[in-house]
Amino acid sequence: MSRLSEVPFSSMTPEQLLGPLNDHEHKHAPELLLVAGDVNLARRPRVSIVGSRHPSEAGLRRTTRLGRELVRHRVVIVSGMAAGIDRRAHEVAIAERGKTIAVLGTPLDQVSPRGHESLQLQIMTRHLAISQFPSGHPIDRTTFPLRNRTMALVSDATVIVEAGDGSGTQHQGWEAIRLGRPLFLLRSLVEEGAPDWALKMLDHGAFVLTETEQVLGRIPDPSVEHLNAHVAF
Repeated sequence: MSRLSEVPFSSMTPEQLLGPLNDHEHKHAPELLLVAGDVNLARRPRVSIVGSRHPSEAGLRRTTRLGRELVRHRVVIVSGMAAGIDRRAHEVAIAERGKTIAVLGTPLDQVSPRGHESLQLQIMTRHLAISQFPSGHPIDRTTFPLRNRTMALVSDATVIVEAGDGSGTQHQGWEAIRLGRPLFLLRSLVEEGAPDWALKMLDHGAFVLTETEQVLGRIPDPSVEHLNAHVAF
């Protein structure tokens, strides 16, 4: 039996977890969320760092740099427990003694991909894990785009580090735009031959991220001074 099934969890509505939702937020919000860990993290400033499951080494370095800087400003790092950029985002938050939220495309007692059980267990017991899927719910192609949609709701802002044309990260980007939440595309993603979807997102209000101050200035005040926050990407 997986150790994940032994972790206590509770069920909450999105409003109970995040606070009041407006009509746009209600439209695609799950009716119920299953949560394990510190639910208070969902009321702190939260930024998603997401991207490719097969990132470049440069993409991983940029994820580390961004995650480290956001943690330094007491921002909770949100990601989706996928391989690649997501995993690095969670691990950086933990390594820097910050906090992280995992929004899962599986029930809480399952893990995807294999090999992430230890990380997921750590997040469920010391940070916060969120799933909209009850135990026994089948994992298929629909669950991960739904996860990305919910992750956009959970996050005050989303940063896409790098992603290919078929990446599910796009679902989160478009949902962030629909919700009116800030969406940032790393400058390297735009400058290094921006894919069509990235250009379309920029046309619909996404920002090119060049330094962390841009993110900090567009999320709820993390109650710290934004000093020396000009780390470039």
